[in-house]
Amino acid sequence: MTCAFPVDHAAILVSSLERSMPYYRTLLPLLGFEQMPDGLWSNGAGFSLKFAEAEPGRRPYDRHGAGLNHLGFAAPGREALLAVASGMAAAGFEVPDLQKLGKASALFMQDPDGLRFEVSFHPG
Repeated sequence: MTCAFPVDHAAILVSSLERSMPYYRTLLPLLGFEQMPDGLWSNGAGFSLKFAEAEPGRRPYDRHGAGLNHLGFAAPGREALLAVASGMAAAGFEVPDLQKLGKASALFMQDPDGLRFEVSFHPG
């Protein structure tokens, strides 16, 4: 069955672009995204991310609250997963240990506002 409505983009509101963009400028190229002239970050396969500042005084991200829990990205191999972890660590960002999820390996990271990103590799 063909998906008539593929996911096109996601808009992420952060509390501070100044604080958050160094994180995303490191993470997104490691995930294969490229910054476009219009400020979007594109994966080259039809999906993009757009960042903007949230209005002051709004409710912060809550992992267990209603709304987006995390964004998940599939690594093409274990080496690619490890390259994301080492690239983020080399840039000075906190990188937790890989988690085993059955046969899969997953890395769960958080942006400066606590929004979680999963990068996982599922062998076979």
